Amino acid sequence: MKKTSACIIIVIAVTLLFSVPFTGTCLAKNRFVSIGTGGTGGVYYPYGGGVAEIWNKYVDGVKAVAEVTGASVENTKLCHKGETLFGAIMSDVAYQAYQGTGKFEGKPKKILGMFVMYPNVFHMVAPKKLGMKDIGEIKGKKVSVGAPGSGTEFMSRLVLEQALGLDYEQFNPFRLSFTETANALKDNTVDVGIWAVAPPTSSIMDLATTHDIMILPFTEAQVRKITEKFPFYSGYTLPANLYKGQETDVYTPSVWNTFICNAELDEELVYKLTKAVFEHQAYLISIHPFAKNTTPENTVKHSVIPLHPGSVKYLKEKGLTVPENLIAK
Repeated sequence: MKKTSACIIIVIAVTLLFSVPFTGTCLAKNRFVSIGTGGTGGVYYPYGGGVAEIWNKYVDGVKAVAEVTGASVENTKLCHKGETLFGAIMSDVAYQAYQGTGKFEGKPKKILGMFVMYPNVFHMVAPKKLGMKDIGEIKGKKVSVGAPGSGTEFMSRLVLEQALGLDYEQFNPFRLSFTETANALKDNTVDVGIWAVAPPTSSIMDLATTHDIMILPFTEAQVRKITEKFPFYSGYTLPANLYKGQETDVYTPSVWNTFICNAELDEELVYKLTKAVFEHQAYLISIHPFAKNTTPENTVKHSVIPLHPGSVKYLKEKGLTVPENLIAK
């Protein structure tokens, strides 16, 4: 009888242990955390893997892993629900998700920023043989607008449809990942492929080694129209010869990326994680040169949603002034 009672007590204890939400102080006892990234053909996945390696090496009690996901929109939802506690997302997604506007109308997400990562640049890639010269020429074309739930698809809709009036009905949209888009361009399944990604990105570089491609330029007037409607976007110039066959500078929209966390996480934990990333930025730069933009100064300057108190603590410790709009209420 005593044996049976003891077994019941153990079962109840184990059940209670695993029913506790994976946030706050409980996180310190559970060493495993996951980071929502993106597909293997982009930058989120290797960048997120680098962050995980930094945390595993320099933050006691944390074992992190980078997860392949559908990227920004999916990462936001996963982080909100606590299925992944961290994620890489584009700042246009971050802004609307936190505010509960646009795609997230009436459903604000429980996310906060930890730091900004680097800018994503809008690449519209087409075969040179098509002779396209203007964004408007995508009408009637087969266009890969990005994977479902990705920041690329989110940005494609805001830039093309909502800012420039190029409704999806005016062309044939395909929703493909970066790797799928590159393959579709190779076999002529699509005419134009869109990437919103840190340049240079491997999937476009690989494509350019075997196929003659071009990156469609935006005019200054088009970029101005986009940034006036959506202030979280800005213009960016891709320098000539960044990709094989790209002979001239290309002007195009861009948006910063935000590394987010679940809003309910413990302040001290997020402080330690944020500190580790900034103190070992050089390792991230070895993974991708655009990680040079992952700095405390850029976080204060380019964040579009409030920062987690743990991140704010680190930034203030470094002598930076955090604007009131970036302080979580």
